[in-house]
Amino acid sequence: MTTQAPAPELTVVLPVYNEPDNIGPTLRRLAAAMRTPAETLVVYDFDADATVPVVRALQEELPDVRLLRNDLGRGVLNAMKAGIAAARGEFVLITMADGSDEVELVEPMVALARDGADIVAASRYMKGGRQEGGPLLKRTLSRLAGLSLHWFGRLPIHDATNNFKLYRRAFLESVTIESKGGFELAIELSVKAALAGRRLAELPTTWRDRTAGQSRFKLRAWLPLYLRWYVHLFRGRLRRPARREGTAA
Repeated sequence: MTTQAPAPELTVVLPVYNEPDNIGPTLRRLAAAMRTPAETLVVYDFDADATVPVVRALQEELPDVRLLRNDLGRGVLNAMKAGIAAARGEFVLITMADGSDEVELVEPMVALARDGADIVAASRYMKGGRQEGGPLLKRTLSRLAGLSLHWFGRLPIHDATNNFKLYRRAFLESVTIESKGGFELAIELSVKAALAGRRLAELPTTWRDRTAGQSRFKLRAWLPLYLRWYVHLFRGRLRRPARREGTAA
């Protein structure tokens, strides 16, 4: 009879789509940065994904990394949902495989979650944060959304759209994910947590545009999805009085 290994404290979810050049350096940076007992799920859509054989070759070196096939339907949103559903950790961190996220912040993010935060955001738009590279229009709209949601929508964090976030799994299990595509998930969960009076925390990060591979971000297709949650927050604020929310920097 096989005994299942104890559940780790942290599950890291990395959705991938043909990232053979980036996945190795990203996984090694993660392993070097983490001290918390963790599992890392590399979530792929199809067996021919060029990321898969690279990860298999790394598993002897990095035994806490495992491959997870996304059977919910292709796309980054479904890959993230599949990873969340399979996560065993008390905390779930979503990060990208392209090396753009500052994974050295994982331990400080875990510390904020242990202190009671339901969501910990790595923020490009708070004091000390920044982003380097990427399309100007995308950067401008993202900053505008993050700061206006913070200042006018009373969202406790400055960067709702960044998917580099850590979630308490109990919070994830308490909400129904309604996102329909792309990277909409981060703003949906941030808005729902804020309206429910959950504690959101943040710390500054530096985001760097990928140096290899091709971005899957589709601004024109996904902008209406982001706007849906932007409007949802302001409507929610009008319907109910402000609830006490926690934040940390």
